[in-house]
Amino acid sequence: MLNFEFSTPTKIIFGKGTHGEVGKEIKVRGYHKVLIHYGGTFLEENGVLDTVHKSLSDAGIAYIDFDGVVPNPRLKRAQEGVELCKKEGVDFILAIGGGSAIDSAKTIAYGLANDFDLEDLFLGKVTTTKIAPIGCISTIAATGSETSNSTVIDIETEDQGILKRSYNHDCARPLFAIMNPELTYTLPIYQTCSGAADIMMHTMERYFTNVEDVQLIDRISEGLLVTVRDEALKVIQDPTNYEVRANLMWAGSLSHNGLTGTGRIGDFATHKIGHELSAMFDATHGASLTAVWSSWAHYVYKTNIPRFAQFAVKVFAVEPNFHNLEETALKGIEAWDQWCHQIGMPTSLKELGINPTDEQVIEMAQKAADTGNGVIGGFMKLEKEDIIKIYQAAKG
Repeated sequence: MLNFEFSTPTKIIFGKGTHGEVGKEIKVRGYHKVLIHYGGTFLEENGVLDTVHKSLSDAGIAYIDFDGVVPNPRLKRAQEGVELCKKEGVDFILAIGGGSAIDSAKTIAYGLANDFDLEDLFLGKVTTTKIAPIGCISTIAATGSETSNSTVIDIETEDQGILKRSYNHDCARPLFAIMNPELTYTLPIYQTCSGAADIMMHTMERYFTNVEDVQLIDRISEGLLVTVRDEALKVIQDPTNYEVRANLMWAGSLSHNGLTGTGRIGDFATHKIGHELSAMFDATHGASLTAVWSSWAHYVYKTNIPRFAQFAVKVFAVEPNFHNLEETALKGIEAWDQWCHQIGMPTSLKELGINPTDEQVIEMAQKAADTGNGVIGGFMKLEKEDIIKIYQAAKG
């Protein structure tokens, strides 16, 4: 096990009706005016926004609504949010929604606390440890952004199209995360399952490591993976099952708060490869990951066959062949594909509805490689040509 630092400063308020407590949580911290950041119209339609407004008003806290969040959130909208915060004297950012709303809120918070151009932060030209205070109310089990240190945003450029970039620092962990599984009941099944796939991937990209003697975190990770594997199948049949929704929601946070990456070197190559699909084709995040994971797995599994065999046996209950671990490893990849299809997720670009040209593949591979200064991945180092081969294999 490697040396590590692990910080979980976010207070979790979990359970039925908890979104009505938001005013109390902000008041006790001494803030006075809140920017409520969200997207779509469902918060008005299901009464959540009214509940939040009342909670803030009852606590004597002023607020201003700021909508416009879209899947794969845009830097431009966040920059508009920064200007609104400065104009209105906002001292607290509240995100309501999933990863897109929370990441956009984090971006606004970075802009409010710093003087540099936000684009420079995400392009790696500047760094910071400062961010304005943020909290969130989660409405989807997926990215885990409510407890993570990660912020992902889309930058629209004139010469390179859309760049999906991230900035990671512990200052971006929200002060609190309110998590009411009831708010996920009306989420479309496709979005629910895409979220479940993202939870799986956040855990798997830490699980696939070449570091030895990490059994404790392996067992925690396998427990998360098996739970999400099973609950995703259940939620399709019973979307308003509170316990199922609760397990998925809590798994989303635990998968991406850093716990399952302690003591090891993980691998987020699939996320970087999938991000470029979302940037170029506006693909749903979780689906973009499942569309390429098995192609990545087939490309890299020989780096550590026992690790893939362990995944097969512990997560998908594949009968181990101790005389041929490679066979076991490959059956694990196959089992992953079968599970994805059971929950309606794609395992190829064709199934995702995307058929990139060779030029587009080269462009995406270059952009993915650029995020790691030419090399991505920890399980196996991948350069541009490796990424091109994975995209080509994923075409199906």
